Amino acid sequence: MHSLVWPLLRVTEQAALAAWPSIGCGDKNAIDGLAVRAMREALNHVAMRGRIVIGEGEIDNAPMLFIGEQVGSGKGPAVDIAVDPIEGTRMVAMGQNNALAVMALAPQGTLLHAPDMYMKKLVVNAGGRGAIDLALPLAENLRRIAAALGKPLSALRLATLDKPRQQQAIAEASRLGVKVFALPDGDVAASVLTCMKDNQFDVLYTTGGAPEGVISACAVKALGGDMQAELVDFCQAKDDTPSHRQIAHDERRRCREMGVDINRIYGLDELVGSTAILFSATGVTGGDILRGVRQQGSMVRTQTLLINGIDQTCNIIDSLHHQ
Repeated sequence: MHSLVWPLLRVTEQAALAAWPSIGCGDKNAIDGLAVRAMREALNHVAMRGRIVIGEGEIDNAPMLFIGEQVGSGKGPAVDIAVDPIEGTRMVAMGQNNALAVMALAPQGTLLHAPDMYMKKLVVNAGGRGAIDLALPLAENLRRIAAALGKPLSALRLATLDKPRQQQAIAEASRLGVKVFALPDGDVAASVLTCMKDNQFDVLYTTGGAPEGVISACAVKALGGDMQAELVDFCQAKDDTPSHRQIAHDERRRCREMGVDINRIYGLDELVGSTAILFSATGVTGGDILRGVRQQGSMVRTQTLLINGIDQTCNIIDSLHHQ
């Protein structure tokens, strides 16, 4: 795994660099396609035997590194890969902040193997470890987290996504006096911000993509935080319509084929069964963690967050690239 640290950094850099010229173009699927192609090409030059165990694209009907795809040179460590070539394709398309090219690696057989579907997520930093239980109501979890952190509820900071499906949770937290930060997209970034030392948030609670959930779990584990997650079918996350019922039926079939369960709560060790984790996120547009890709004279500068669970290090790395 040590041999993959710098190659992983280069993979997310290449995806970010491929998407960068199209910031603001308005076409999120075109942006995703550029990042996917760049990431796949970079992955196939890495000395590893990689398998995509949870990939990106099916929910958004976009190109993807598909689940089960074999990547790498075919020599070197055997690894599971969780990938989101661009977390926040809509943000890149609209020129908004906090879009990342992101992926995580772990030894083969240690990452949750699941379809690209909706996942409910609850994340806390090291101070709240052991205090969460996704089977309990959100209000009870918030009280337990506040007690673990030694904070009144009025000082607790909750990150979530600003989506219709989250409005009930936002209202519930607000009634308790909790400070709510409703983000347009980007729950990987919010998970990292929850678990870093100078954390911007105390807790993340949202329903978003499962690939982002598994990638987040890698960062959460390496940073010493805690997380629980639950796969939920499309009708729970959206509307109960004939087309959505068909999507939910397909999701349940794929879950059976992959040996995972809908509406089962998975703990952090079930999401990521190893501490030998590598996580890399390169900023595409500027944000709370990283600066985006930017021109610097005849060069292009990128900034990448590299979390190494093997060495227990967390670094932000600036790189210059020839155009």
